[in-house]
Amino acid sequence: MSGGLVAGIDLGSTTVKMLVVGEDGTELALEQIPTPWRHGPDGTTDLPADRLHAALHRLVDGAVERLAAVTERRIDAVAVSGMGESGVLLDRTGRAVAPAFAWFDPRGGEQIAAFPAEIRTEFAGRTGLPLGAQTSAAKLAYLRDGGQRLAGLRWLNLPEFAATVLGGRPSLEASLASRTGLLDQDTGEPWPAMLAELGADDGLLAPIEPAGTDLGAVSGDFPATVAGARIAVAGHDHLVAAEADGPIRPGNYHVSMGTAEVLLRVIDEPLGYEARTRLAGRLINEVRHVADGKHVLVAGVKTGLLLRRAMQTFGITDRAGRDRLDEAVMALPYEGELPAGGLEVSGARNDDGDLAVTVRTDGAGPAEVFGAVLRHSNDEIRTLVAALDREVPPATSATLTGGWAGMRSVQRARAEVLPQLAVSGRAQETAFGAARVAAGLLPAPAH
Repeated sequence: MSGGLVAGIDLGSTTVKMLVVGEDGTELALEQIPTPWRHGPDGTTDLPADRLHAALHRLVDGAVERLAAVTERRIDAVAVSGMGESGVLLDRTGRAVAPAFAWFDPRGGEQIAAFPAEIRTEFAGRTGLPLGAQTSAAKLAYLRDGGQRLAGLRWLNLPEFAATVLGGRPSLEASLASRTGLLDQDTGEPWPAMLAELGADDGLLAPIEPAGTDLGAVSGDFPATVAGARIAVAGHDHLVAAEADGPIRPGNYHVSMGTAEVLLRVIDEPLGYEARTRLAGRLINEVRHVADGKHVLVAGVKTGLLLRRAMQTFGITDRAGRDRLDEAVMALPYEGELPAGGLEVSGARNDDGDLAVTVRTDGAGPAEVFGAVLRHSNDEIRTLVAALDREVPPATSATLTGGWAGMRSVQRARAEVLPQLAVSGRAQETAFGAARVAAGLLPAPAH
């Protein structure tokens, strides 16, 4: 870090965070609020634009208030990171014409099943993503079938839209654009066949600019402590977290455990159409990185979602309860103490997320179930690692980060399947990585 104070915003699936960091990397203030989703029937979840506007104002106000308790200095730059797939359709005036669908919202499933055979066949090889309801393209098809005309509209991913709420100009960033299912990974341009299928035009995706591009200044609608600060988009949250301490090492897995658990490998160039098709068969992505010119392999497991749902089922909703559960799991052997076949768990696959627990014996308390969820997700990770190892040399080390990484039971489980595991000591890896991007907007200090 260099120059003045900077801030990173992380639009997460559970909470929205803003971290203010000093020029030496010291974390000065952290504010976080629940992500203001609107929940509907059958797992539908979306975020109206006005809710995001209000949440960002509350977030910034809270961060500025916390910062004022430790310093009178102002924030000079802000960068926004966050979830992929979720985004906003804007008309020519910049007004949102529909809410942002959560990446885990099931809407769009029927539409992708009805895509022409050519698009279904080519989707993975072209976009680097498995064909599924999680992609932005599926949500756009859902809106199209609901009567929304897409021609003349523009798409912004959620972090990019948040940057405009702060006062920045509209811009697309490569790692986020790669999550849409609209981008051809070989050309870096929109996939014409997909745009035609959706009834969209070339203006749906704006020209892509590098992560960290200066997009303008925070507007005067925000507190004076941050108004006038430069704005950038940092990129997709898991990728920004991987770069929080500088470029990820060759041969290293960066494992980020939030609501989704992501195994990430950085590669120097795309693997190509055939490899992307093979990897997508295992629900593994090959897309563009936040580092210009680099690509990433991204393998996801819904571990965090299952762990959260398990804890909620047990009535555990606070940190103290989580810590007690962690101790209870660690008091058991890794395999648990129940008879073989006495407890089964499913739901960790990246196209699932429905926690299913089958109990055939007594004694299946919270610690046994939580341990079984971790073992089940380990089985899924082994499958993903085997698929990755068939395409690139095996990884030789791994770094575990994210909200669940502080639990000893999680660390013990991942050490069973990942090589030379190290655990990050930083609680807000994504927000810190975004702050690091924001620092790049500041002029170099004079010597």
